[in-house]
Amino acid sequence: MLTQLLIGWGLLALCVAIHAMGLTSAVRWLRSPTSAAHRFWHGTWLFTRLAGWMVILHLLEITAWAVVYAWREALTDLPAALYFSAVTYTTTGYGDVVLPQDWRLVGAIEALTGILMCGWSTGFSFAVVGRLFQDDSPAVNG
Repeated sequence: MLTQLLIGWGLLALCVAIHAMGLTSAVRWLRSPTSAAHRFWHGTWLFTRLAGWMVILHLLEITAWAVVYAWREALTDLPAALYFSAVTYTTTGYGDVVLPQDWRLVGAIEALTGILMCGWSTGFSFAVVGRLFQDDSPAVNG
């Protein structure tokens, strides 16, 4: 059980690293100035790229969990591991594919990691919206 917990913690750390690197690279997209006339299309394109990029990050993280499940033979093969990992990471939890009893706590760690990473993506998106519309807000005279 200790081995599985260490594996779960290591995968959590890997997901945090992937997400941190990915979102840090996305910050560069925000640094290009735009004129007011092009703000709508720039914002639309920015959100489209950002959503796609975050999905790629999440898929990389899901794949990392799946590879370990398949490698450690916690699940029968990589396709089953990918399916289980995606359902667990997103906390959908169909229950049609389950881990062996000694790996179930690792599955719970994956679900918690997925919640954390999705929350981080949501927070980042909110920050992007705030930054894009920062110039549009009226000045407050106090």
